[in-house]
Amino acid sequence: MLWIPLVLLYGVLKGVREIVKKKALEKNSTMEVLFMYTLLSFAMVLPNAKAAMGMERGFYPYVAVKSFVIFLAWLFSFRAIKKMPISLYGVLDLSRVMFATLLGVAVLHETLGFCQTAGLILVSAGLLLLKYRPRAARAAAEAGEGRVAAKYVVMAFASCVFNAVSGLLDKLLMKDIDSSQLQFWYLFFLVLMYLLFILVTRTPVHFFSVLRNRWVWLLSVLIVIADRALFAANGMEGSRITVMTLLKQSGCIVTILAGRYLFHEKDTVHKLVCALVIVAGIVLAVL
Repeated sequence: MLWIPLVLLYGVLKGVREIVKKKALEKNSTMEVLFMYTLLSFAMVLPNAKAAMGMERGFYPYVAVKSFVIFLAWLFSFRAIKKMPISLYGVLDLSRVMFATLLGVAVLHETLGFCQTAGLILVSAGLLLLKYRPRAARAAAEAGEGRVAAKYVVMAFASCVFNAVSGLLDKLLMKDIDSSQLQFWYLFFLVLMYLLFILVTRTPVHFFSVLRNRWVWLLSVLIVIADRALFAANGMEGSRITVMTLLKQSGCIVTILAGRYLFHEKDTVHKLVCALVIVAGIVLAVL
């Protein structure tokens, strides 16, 4: 049962990572942070290069696909996090469970029972409840305070969709390759993709400035630890993707509390209620 604390660790670190992303983006642009933290993360797994070379040739295209999915997910999520309250992003991020479930039905032809259907309804209700904020919060939003443009909400949801696809690919790939191989190659492909994006779009990157951003370094360390824990859990016999999905959501509480105490965001109680409704739906879906 070691996979349970490993996934729980991933969930908590995931919440901490969202906070660190927000802090890193206060000093550098989205692409600067994305490229440098991916590059630093890859540098940290270079000691595993020898073991990673043992991966069978046929898996490289699938890992590259996973990298492209993550490339898009991070691009959307970083831009959304930069422009919206971290606590709101944390609640919206819970919607990836709904997308993962729908993906399982559409791609893997899984069937939804009564509990799964009721759980999805609760998840949807919790997300819709975010729109109906307390009167004081609505008045502040109408005055322009804390208003989030619709395109950034769409980006947050798009990130959830791509992360759900990535989670599915993790589970499939970890049946045949180990965690060090997957982590090494998906980060390698990610570095190439972000570098290509920078060159094609001619996006300016101030390397010395971003290297002095201590939050980028911390972000790199956190992703290496979190991903290794998750990949290892996926590869363990007896690990259940439904329970893993639930444990991953522990990061939401971290982001909501951080929004209140670190970024002085408002509507904490309302967001916690929305998160609890969504988590209740997740619990019901995995019963």
